[in-house]
Amino acid sequence: MLHVFSRSTFVLCRSKYCVDTKMLFFCCLISNFISLKYHFMKSLFTFLVCCLFSLTAICQTSEAKKNLPAADKPVQVVEVSCGKCKLGLPGKTCDMAVRIDGKAYYADGADIDNFGDAHAHDGMCNAIRKAEVQGALVDNRFKISYIKLLPEEKKAEKQK
Repeated sequence: MLHVFSRSTFVLCRSKYCVDTKMLFFCCLISNFISLKYHFMKSLFTFLVCCLFSLTAICQTSEAKKNLPAADKPVQVVEVSCGKCKLGLPGKTCDMAVRIDGKAYYADGADIDNFGDAHAHDGMCNAIRKAEVQGALVDNRFKISYIKLLPEEKKAEKQK
């Protein structure tokens, strides 16, 4: 009967407290219960950790949500760039600005760094880009509700 149980169970059951065969059987039964409880708790802990990781993965939001224009407002094609560096607006920091009909306005609702590194060779501080925007002019600032940069026009190759 003892050869059925594990080695650790046998060692535990052979202690000085197990005097007769009934007591030996009882000790072996208890130690097996403790061993099963340990394995159950280990499995439960592993299951809960897996649930926690899957829950955090599900709860993450994507930063690249589809930004769609509203159907009731017109979409304008304007120039966007850094107001201080490229559009000549007064200011101490580099901020997004739009130029509509030749007049530049600082823009709220979009950050200059949302479109890559602003100070890269093709960034907003070094290039004026075309974009589709939706929004309204409020207090001499353009409030953007939708913006989509248009692809850069390729420069015509010089012919020899």
